Amino acid sequence: MTRNGFMALHPFESTVIGHILRSYARHVTATFVAFGAVLISANAPAHAPAKTPSVAVAASPASTTIRYRTLRVDGIDLFYREAGPSNAPVVLLLHGFPASSFMYRDLIPQLAARYRVVAPDYPGFGYSSAPSVKEFNYSFDHLADVIEKFTVELGLEKYSIYMQDFGGPVGFRLATRNPAKVASLIVQNANAYEDGLPDSFWKPARELWRNPSKANFAGIREAAMSKEALEWNYTHGVKDTTRISPDSWVLQGALLDRPGNKDIMLALLYDYRMNLKLYAKWHDYFRTYQPPMLIVWGEHDAIFPASGARAYLRDLPKAELHLLDTGHFALEEKSEEIGQFMTDFLHRHAK
Repeated sequence: MTRNGFMALHPFESTVIGHILRSYARHVTATFVAFGAVLISANAPAHAPAKTPSVAVAASPASTTIRYRTLRVDGIDLFYREAGPSNAPVVLLLHGFPASSFMYRDLIPQLAARYRVVAPDYPGFGYSSAPSVKEFNYSFDHLADVIEKFTVELGLEKYSIYMQDFGGPVGFRLATRNPAKVASLIVQNANAYEDGLPDSFWKPARELWRNPSKANFAGIREAAMSKEALEWNYTHGVKDTTRISPDSWVLQGALLDRPGNKDIMLALLYDYRMNLKLYAKWHDYFRTYQPPMLIVWGEHDAIFPASGARAYLRDLPKAELHLLDTGHFALEEKSEEIGQFMTDFLHRHAK
């Protein structure tokens, strides 16, 4: 025994015990490392390839918080939602008609842990400025000009673009103007082919394009912007309508009721004819640059049917196509499923 009451050890015993303790420490460390690897593997995207490196961005509660901001571009106050780490790969979310960035409220939190997500409202939509048709040229060329300057102001040098409905004509203009800035494309019920414009829905619009009379404008105003039409946009083709919140079409109705706002939408619906003239240019861009593309499409959409989704494969045979059992605004019913497809896709392509 030593003076403090503990047993004295033979030098040989000290050596053996020290070796045992060091071995135990190594074993415990290895166990925790292995356990951590299991946790990481269990939380990896289900579709991610085994050899795909993870995105080197640490998730935190702050990074997934959505911020609501306004940026002035060409005299227009552009409202936008933003979340995610500032140094992460960028995902630009472009909304449809007559919606706004509100349509991405459920998708943004799913992406924000790994990506910088930016969702603007176009001029005349959502909470952005809505100058009258006499004060602002409402065309898709002009919307693309404003959104392009918006990306420059925010310092978005490279980004993946999610586009739905009107987001297609805006997004494809951005892509064809600056192919090097586009990391990948996510297309959700956004058309780029004549295959996706059936007469069963588009006949009144085609008649307006041929003859922009007061009567034809009045017909489109009622067909596209009545309360019944707004609700139909969200519920037609949906498997379970009890899952569809009325908040979207009620908000849209309130915004459309602002003085002059329906005239803004009519101007863009009339200008939509110009998109068809650019289809060949967009197809050439697809064939030349072969941008990675994920297609997540509400299969029962009567506005842009699934034939328009399949048409992309003619020019982009490597595009990933998923037809979903829902309608035009697929995110309202399939947000989680689309988020999973996007997480896998962006993991591989949004570097």
